Amino acid sequence: MDYDKAHSLAADIRASREYKSFVSAREAVSQDPNTLGLLKEYRRLELRCQAAIVSGEEDLESMEKLQRLMGLLQMNKDASEYLMAEFALSRMLGDIYRILADAAELDISMLDN
Repeated sequence: MDYDKAHSLAADIRASREYKSFVSAREAVSQDPNTLGLLKEYRRLELRCQAAIVSGEEDLESMEKLQRLMGLLQMNKDASEYLMAEFALSRMLGDIYRILADAAELDISMLDN
């Protein structure tokens, strides 16, 4: 298989509005160690809550902490823009993955929310 089209798609992704917004937002948050720390804690709590949900357990303390932290991050312009840019990029990549999986006739319905 020739991977030229895959490399072309990668270049298109890097040229996309979603990717450029993400990179810009990532650079902005990287300038503030406090914001980086909050985002790191957010990711840690997010993973802990997701793991609890998957295992059928309730981690109410982590969920409450996650909600409070999300409120703080939403009030921080750079953090909020970063999370929104990351979401938009992830959504675009998910759409691309679905298109490719469809072409390969893979059932990825378990990824749908």
